[in-house]
Amino acid sequence: MGQAAHTEAWSVADAKARLSELLETAASNGPQTISRRGRPVAVVVSVEEWERRKRRQGTLAEFLATAPVGDEDLVVERVKGGRVREVDL
Repeated sequence: MGQAAHTEAWSVADAKARLSELLETAASNGPQTISRRGRPVAVVVSVEEWERRKRRQGTLAEFLATAPVGDEDLVVERVKGGRVREVDL
């Protein structure tokens, strides 16, 4: 690459004009943010990064069993005399 890799957000115009460089930078340096009018609107990641991040790790039950709940135990109480909402299925 002729220019230094972006570490900040790419503008939409830069991303469009230099798409190949954006893709190479995402592959070699990690996720790249694209911004419009100074606000982030998208992130470009390599396929390898995407596959790694979307992989499911464990079950919901495992997550809940190991999730921190803070200093206090979670106590769930049902309101006595509360109405049960009917739901059409």
